[in-house]
Amino acid sequence: MGRLSWRWWSRNNKKSVNVPLASSENPEGADRRQLLQAFSAIAGSGALAVMSQPAGAKDASDLPPPKRALTGRNEAGKSVFKSFDVTTKVVEIDSNPGLTFYELYRTEGVPQLTGLEPDPMLNGTIGFPGPGGTMFRLISYPPKRPEGYKPPPGVTFESGLKEMSDKVPGMGDVFDRSAPGMHTSDTIDYGVVVRGEMTLELDDGQKVHLRQGDCIVQNGTRHRWRNPLSEPCLMAFVSIGGKRG
Repeated sequence: MGRLSWRWWSRNNKKSVNVPLASSENPEGADRRQLLQAFSAIAGSGALAVMSQPAGAKDASDLPPPKRALTGRNEAGKSVFKSFDVTTKVVEIDSNPGLTFYELYRTEGVPQLTGLEPDPMLNGTIGFPGPGGTMFRLISYPPKRPEGYKPPPGVTFESGLKEMSDKVPGMGDVFDRSAPGMHTSDTIDYGVVVRGEMTLELDDGQKVHLRQGDCIVQNGTRHRWRNPLSEPCLMAFVSIGGKRG
């Protein structure tokens, strides 16, 4: 009886790894050892590393916009899909090309959960929710700017913040004028890196490097984001409105 093998294909280099699992010539104990060796080889060959690598797209236009599945109930009380498409509220910031907000859903107070509520994004968006409210969004951050990059003609720091507040009401108001990029909101923010990588900076220059799948919890703290790569970074956030202690 011939030797059996597993063949595992790497998504990056397409090389196969052949690992013996069993043989009629080996005793049962050897078979078990070979099975353990198979799992070790899969891990050692970079399976986990491949899973954690960011997408290779170099431009946001290479990727389709994320879709949102919105559920509810019909007149009979049965759960239904109200839509499965790009959210009705997509905000592009012209003063910072590549910065895009996908405004997915928001609530104020205690949700009623009737399933008959209209899509709240049809009424526009907000920067951050009030106490007890929630805001769910995806943000696509542009790639790291090349050396010597200049913003579009006529764009200043103040005009950029004004555009942001005009399109996402109140968003520009939370930014620190003395330290570009630094901002603070009266929310707890749950965030996860969906695609790419991001650097999170706090006060006094404290930084942490986030990779795909890494998560953060912002407890109303002052911070800023910097994309360290030459590709866009997509992050998901759920913001919950709170009160300053």
